[in-house]
Amino acid sequence: MQFVDNKGIRIATEARGTARRGTILLVMGATASMLWWPEKLIDHLSAAGYRVIRFDHRDTGLSTTNAPGNVCYDLNDLVGDILAILDAYGVEDVHLVGMSLGGYLSEILALRYPERVRTLTLIASEPVGLDYEAEGIAVEFMDHFGQMAGLDWSDQNAVENFMLGIARLSSGPAIPFDEKAALERIRGELDRTSSIQSAFNHSAIGGGMDQSLTAASLKLPVLVIHGTEDPIISVKAAYRTFEAVPGTELVLLEGRGHELPAKDIPEIAAAIVRQCSSCERSL
Repeated sequence: MQFVDNKGIRIATEARGTARRGTILLVMGATASMLWWPEKLIDHLSAAGYRVIRFDHRDTGLSTTNAPGNVCYDLNDLVGDILAILDAYGVEDVHLVGMSLGGYLSEILALRYPERVRTLTLIASEPVGLDYEAEGIAVEFMDHFGQMAGLDWSDQNAVENFMLGIARLSSGPAIPFDEKAALERIRGELDRTSSIQSAFNHSAIGGGMDQSLTAASLKLPVLVIHGTEDPIISVKAAYRTFEAVPGTELVLLEGRGHELPAKDIPEIAAAIVRQCSSCERSL
């Protein structure tokens, strides 16, 4: 475990493996700490010869946590956190793997600092700056999030059930929902944070984005992995990226949702390693 400072913000990070073939930085999505990256995925990637770094976003896990509702940062600051991690670990160029919001942030970094990103893997994510027709977040999700107003955040059992509901709604129909694994992750999350409610500050993050930044301008190897039944970010987002960025590899996970099922980890890891290997430099 290593803490990285970025303008007074402490970001909790963890590295595993050696950088014999390079470094992979895992960037998770909104409200989620590093625990949402499956251990088996990290094992596969590190065993393939990569140093794998994961971290807690602001307001999650062991990183600096603000009071609920105190959203004193924006997307640019979150991108700055990623850059600060690369600098702290002495990584000149990295293989970025981002899920959901993490993919969006990774795209922004790759567009602004192309010399720092060797390859880009986007899991259940959207293309920056490109419109596409989609169904939007499922109604069931919106109804579930509507319960937050009356949730007693001091009641751990109630919070566990609320978060378990999110995990269940995120899963696709192809694989039975693994409640035991989800609860283990959720309880680990609760044990590591001073305020799980603060993680939902991410839902109010602003942008101030440069309108000239679009995924269509990406000039590096891109891998897109997406569940065909994703209830949060439609698979149409994956198709849009595939169409806009020449040379993109598209891996569709049939019947999967906004999730990283244990059954799919070998396939996901193999695709990421294949992507990284395609841009490997002589050692």
